[in-house]
Amino acid sequence: MPVTKLDAGTALVLIDLQKATVGAPCVPHTGPDVVTRASELAEAFREHGATVVLVRVTESEDRADGTPGRKDAPTYTGPMPTGWDEIVEELSGHPGDIVITKRNWGAFYGTDLDLQLRRRGITQVVLGGIATSIGVESTARNAHELGYHVTLATDVMADMSPEAHHHSVERIFPMLGERGTSAEIIELLAKSR
Repeated sequence: MPVTKLDAGTALVLIDLQKATVGAPCVPHTGPDVVTRASELAEAFREHGATVVLVRVTESEDRADGTPGRKDAPTYTGPMPTGWDEIVEELSGHPGDIVITKRNWGAFYGTDLDLQLRRRGITQVVLGGIATSIGVESTARNAHELGYHVTLATDVMADMSPEAHHHSVERIFPMLGERGTSAEIIELLAKSR
C-alpha cells in the first residue's frame, strides 16, 4: 500500500549512510543507488523547509562504548579504516540538517533524536538507510513505540542479505508504518506543503 499522508511535522531520518556502509555489498540496491535517492529525498525535504536528520554510527578505538553482551556472531576486532564513520559527501555539509551520532543499531536509544524531533513538533518520520534489517528496522521499531507515524522509503534502503531485506520490508514494516518509494514521498511532500 502506498504512503497516504505526510504530517505537517514530518522529518526525513537517514540511517548510517556513511563511508563503510555505503561501500559494502548491498541488495536489492547498491549503496551508491541508495545515496542517490536519499540525496534527492533530502533535497526535496530541505526545499520544503522540512527537517532532515543524518544518523551515523561510530565507536571509540578501544570499542569500550560499543554494545556489550554475548552473541553468536563474531565481533570485528581489527582497526577500523580511517573515515569509516563519516557521512557520505553527497549528504553532508548542509548546516540546517541535524546530525545524530549513535553507538547502537537504532537511532533513538542513547541519543537525543527523540528530543530533537519533539522540540521541532515532528510527529512523523520517513526512514531510509543501510542496513534495512539492522539500523533502519531498529529505528522504525523505536519510532513506532514512541508514537511517531512511520514511513519507510523502500527504495532508499538496502541490506547485505536479500532475505533480511525482504523480511523487514514485507513482514515487519507493514506492522510499523506505511511503505512507499522516494518518488511517491516527494510527490506527497509537494502536495502537503
